[in-house]
Amino acid sequence: MNLKQLSQLLGLSQTTVSRALNGYPEVNAETRQRVLDAVRETGYRPNRAAQRLATGRAGSIGLVMPTADGIESDVHFGEFLAGLGDEAAKHDFHFVINPSHPDEEVATCRRLVASGNVDALFLAYMREKDPRIAMMKTLKTPFVVHGRSIGVPTDYPFLDIDNTGAFYDAARLLAQLGHRHFALLNGPDYLAFSIRRKKGTVRALAEQGLVLREDCVQHSQMTDEHGFRAMERFLQLDTPPTAVLCSSTVLALGAVRAINQAGLKLGVDISLIAHDDVLPMLKPENFMVPLTTTRSSLRAAGQRIARRLIAGILQIETLPQQELWKTDLIVRASTGPAPAGK
Repeated sequence: MNLKQLSQLLGLSQTTVSRALNGYPEVNAETRQRVLDAVRETGYRPNRAAQRLATGRAGSIGLVMPTADGIESDVHFGEFLAGLGDEAAKHDFHFVINPSHPDEEVATCRRLVASGNVDALFLAYMREKDPRIAMMKTLKTPFVVHGRSIGVPTDYPFLDIDNTGAFYDAARLLAQLGHRHFALLNGPDYLAFSIRRKKGTVRALAEQGLVLREDCVQHSQMTDEHGFRAMERFLQLDTPPTAVLCSSTVLALGAVRAINQAGLKLGVDISLIAHDDVLPMLKPENFMVPLTTTRSSLRAAGQRIARRLIAGILQIETLPQQELWKTDLIVRASTGPAPAGK
C-alpha cells in the first residue's frame, strides 16, 4: 500500500495523512489516531528517506549499550528495551543501538548525536557524577535519563524509581519482624541505583540501632550464579544473616537455591525480600515459597521514556520532565519473624 491508497482508504488528502504521520501540530489528535490505526491495520510503511527530507527527522531513538569482556548480558535491560519498543512501534520509530566500551560512552553518545541518525537519546546505567549528563546538556538533542546520577545537580529530564525508599521500607519491615542480622545482595557498586538501595537499607537499620556488616554485602552483576555464591558465603559466616535483601528476583533465584541446599526453610529460618522488575519469566509469586518484593515494572518504565521522547520530538503532548516512581511493597510468604534466639 502506498500513500495515495492509504489516503483514499481514510477519505483524507495525501497531505493530511503525511502531516499526521510526521507529527505536524495542525493535525488534530483524533485524525492522527485514525491514521496511525490504519497504518497498523494495513501494514503501510512510509518512505523513510522522503520522510526525513520532509521533516528533518530520522524517526529514531538512540541508545548506547555498554559492552566489554566481563560484562554479562542483562535480562533487566532486555525487559526495559521491550517497553521502549512497545511505544516506539505505535509511532513507527526505530532504535539505533550503538555498542560501546563503558570507558568510551561519553564519546560514543557524542558521535551518535553528531551522526544525525537519531532524534533523541536515552541514557541508562547511571553512575555517580555521570559525565554523560553534562555532555548531553551542551547539545540540542533531546534526552531522558533512566535513573538519576549522584553528586550532580538534578536539572535534567529523568525517570527513576525511589530506590532509597524501596529498600528502606523493605529493611524496616524485616527489622520490625525482629531480625537483627542482615545481608544485602546488590547490583554493581558503581551504579547509582545500587548506591541508593544500600543507603535505604543502612538508614532503616540505623533507626533500629542495627548495622549492615560489610561481610554481609555483595555487589555484583545481577545473575542467578552471583546470588547463589554470595548466599553460600553468607550462610557460612559465624553469625549468618536471618534477613536478606536482593536487588533483583534473578539474584534471589540463586540465593533461594543456596538457602534450600543448606536445609533452611525460607520464611521461617531466614527471610528474604527482593526487588521485582516484573520480569515475565521470573514471577515472585511462582517461587516455591512466594517472595515478598518491592515492585516496579521495567517494561512500564521503558514505555514511559519512549512516550516522553517521542512526544517531545513530535510535539504531540506535554509530559513531566522529571518523574520519581514509588514502589509497591508486596508481602508474601518469604518473610516471617526472626528465629528464636537469633
